[in-house]
Amino acid sequence: MKFKIVCFSLLVSFTFFAQKKELTLNESVLQQYRGLAPEKMLGFSFVPNSNKYSYFEKYTSLFVGDFSTFNNKKVLDIAELNAVLKINLGYFSGFEWKDNTSFTVNDGHNYYLFNLEKKEGALIVELDEKAENITRFDNSYAYTKDNNLFLLTDGIERSITSNTDKNIVSGHHIARNEFGISKGIFWSPKGKSIAFYQKDETDVHDYPLLDIESIPGELVSIKYPMAGQSSEKPKIGIYNIEKNTTIYITPKRKVDDYLTNLTWTPDGKFLVVVEVNREQNHLWVNVYDAETGSFVRSLFDEKNEKWVEPENPVFFPSSSSNNFVWISQRDGFNNLYYYDWSDKLIAQLTSNKFVAKSIISTINSGKEIVFTATGESPLDFKYFAVTLKGKQRDITKNAGTHSLVIGQDGKYFFDEYSSHTVPSKSLLLDNSGKEMKVLLEGKNKLENYAIGKTEIGTVKAEDGTILYTRLIKPSNFDPSKKYPVMVYVYGGPHAQMIQNEWLDGSNLWMHWMAEKGYLVFTVDNRGSANRGFEFESVIHRQLGTVEMEDQLVGVNYLKSLPYVDSNRLAVHGWSFGGYMTTSLMLRKPGTFKVGVAGGPVTDWKYYEIMYGERYMDLPLENPEGYNNACLMNYTKNLKGDLLLIHGTVDDVVVMQHNYALVKKFVETGVQVDFFPYPMHKHNVTGKDRVHLIEKILTYILENNK
Repeated sequence: MKFKIVCFSLLVSFTFFAQKKELTLNESVLQQYRGLAPEKMLGFSFVPNSNKYSYFEKYTSLFVGDFSTFNNKKVLDIAELNAVLKINLGYFSGFEWKDNTSFTVNDGHNYYLFNLEKKEGALIVELDEKAENITRFDNSYAYTKDNNLFLLTDGIERSITSNTDKNIVSGHHIARNEFGISKGIFWSPKGKSIAFYQKDETDVHDYPLLDIESIPGELVSIKYPMAGQSSEKPKIGIYNIEKNTTIYITPKRKVDDYLTNLTWTPDGKFLVVVEVNREQNHLWVNVYDAETGSFVRSLFDEKNEKWVEPENPVFFPSSSSNNFVWISQRDGFNNLYYYDWSDKLIAQLTSNKFVAKSIISTINSGKEIVFTATGESPLDFKYFAVTLKGKQRDITKNAGTHSLVIGQDGKYFFDEYSSHTVPSKSLLLDNSGKEMKVLLEGKNKLENYAIGKTEIGTVKAEDGTILYTRLIKPSNFDPSKKYPVMVYVYGGPHAQMIQNEWLDGSNLWMHWMAEKGYLVFTVDNRGSANRGFEFESVIHRQLGTVEMEDQLVGVNYLKSLPYVDSNRLAVHGWSFGGYMTTSLMLRKPGTFKVGVAGGPVTDWKYYEIMYGERYMDLPLENPEGYNNACLMNYTKNLKGDLLLIHGTVDDVVVMQHNYALVKKFVETGVQVDFFPYPMHKHNVTGKDRVHLIEKILTYILENNK
C-alpha cells in the first residue's frame, strides 16, 4: 500500500520550562468554539456609503474602524443599547446596517432602529410571539404562525393562507431541507409579491415521539415519510400584495415530484423552479408566469442514471437582464454555465476539476461572479471570481478555509481564514485579492495545553482513488511504544471530516482522548463530500459497501505502522457514522474490539425518502441493496463490545432504528449495550453533551484494554 504523510504541529509555540496544562473533557466539549477558539472579528460588516467597517467583541461590544488609519474604536456596548431602547438583549442580535449611521437589531419578534451618532433609537415593529420564519422587505414582514403564512404591513396583519387543516403547511421549508432548501418565503424583486412553498402532508405517516416531561407522558406526532411510502405533495403559492390574491403552481409530472430552488427573475415577471422526479434521476428547470401561475416552458432538463441533486437556484448576474447562470455537475464537477433567456448556452464559465459550492454575488458592476469552491485541494474552502467570458481568478489566495465579506461592489474584501498552521487571520484585501492589511491574527489558545501532533496524509483505495486521512497523536508520543487506536468515522454524503482549517476538522475531545494514550484516526472514504460526482456516487444502491472497503484500507494502513497495537482498535461515529460503526462491527466482525454507535441508521427503509431514495432508490426497486445494508441481518456476527446510543425524540434518524436492532440482538441471544438520551433529538446538545462524550470515551477506554 502506498501512502503519503504530511506532518505538522498544532503547537505554534513552546515554552521549555513551562508545564503544559491538561485539557479537561469539559473544556474540550464546551470551549472549542468559545474560550479556546482563536480570536476573530465577529460579525464583520462594511458600513454602507462610507470608508468604515464594523465588528463585535463577544457580540456584546460594537467596534468601528476605517480604511485610512485602521484604528478600531469601541462605539457601543450592549448595556448602553439596552438602556436607550429599554430592552434586555444579551448580544447584538440580528444586527444590520441601515445606512452609515443607523442599524437595526431584533430579539426575534421586536425590531428596533438605533442611530449611532445621536445614541437614540425606537421600536420599529412588534410581531406576534408565534411568528416564525420571519422575512422582511423594507417595512413589510412576512412570517408563519403554525401552518399558515401572514403579512404585516403598515401595522396591519393579514393572512395570506388560512388553512384549518394542519396537514397543509405554508411558508416553511419543504422536502426536509434537502435540495438546498432552507427557507419557504421569497419576496419578489420590488416587494410587490411573495412566493412561498406549500406542502400537503395528508398522506405522510404520523410518527409518534414520546414526551416524558408531562404527567402522564404524551405522544407527539411528526410527519415522517419513510422510503417507499407516501410523500408530501408540494405547491408554490404566489401572493399578489396589491390584489390580495394567491395563485398556485403544482408539479407538471406527478403530484409528489419535488419543487426546489425557487427564484424570481430580476424583472419580477417570472418564477424559475426546478422540478425533480420522485426517482431523483431527472430534473427540469421550469419557467412560470408570476401573474397567472401558468407554465411557460422548460429551459432545459438534466438526467443521470444514478441521481441528480440541484442545490442552487439559477443566478441572475444583472438586474436588467434575465440571462442566468446555472451550477451543474454534468461534466463530473460542479461548474458554472451561462445561458441567455432563450435557453441558449452562451458559455461554460468554469471548467474546474474541483467542486463549486454556491454563487455569492456579482462584483465590478456585474462583470464578475463570486462563487465558493474547494480549489485545487479538496480540503480547502475558497472564493473565486469569474467574468461572464470565463476568466477566473482566486480571490482568497492562501490555502485554508475562508469566510469572505464583500464590500463596495468588490472594491474591498474582508477575508477571515484558518488552516492547518494558522489559528485565524483576518485580512482586508483589495479588488485583486492583494492583502492590504492584517486586521487581526488569532492566537493559538491551546499553546499552553498538552496537545499532540496531527498528521494529514493519504492512502489509496483498492481502485487507486486517493483518500485523505487524519492521525492525532498524544503530546508525549513515543514511536517505540504500541498505541491503541480510536477510529472516528462518518463516511456519508454531504460531509467531509478532514479539512484544511484549524484543528483540521477534528473535535477537541479527540485530542483529550489522544492524551489518554490513544491514536485517533479518520479517513474520508468514497461517498463523502467535495470530491466530484464519480467519487461521491459509487455508493449508489449499496450504502455501506464501498465505504467499509475504504475504512478497511485505513485499518490496514494503521496495522502497517509499528507503533499501532492492532489488537486494540475501536470505532465510533454518529448518524451515518453510527451506521458505519455498527456496519463495521457486524459486517466486518473482529476488525474492531469496541464500537460506539450514536443515532445510527440500521435499516434504510426506516429512513426518510428524500435522502434515502436518492442513494438507494425505492425499496421495491432495490430489494437486494436494502437487504444487504440492513444491519438486523448481521447481529449474530458481533465480536467485541458495542454500545448503541440514541436521542429518544430523534426526528432525523428515528429511534425505531435502534429499537429494531436491539430487538434483533435479543432474539439472536447476543449481548449488546444500549443508552438513551431522554428528550434529545438527533444531536445531544448543551451541557448534556459532556455526559455524552464521557459516556462514549469511557466505554472505549474501559473495554479496549
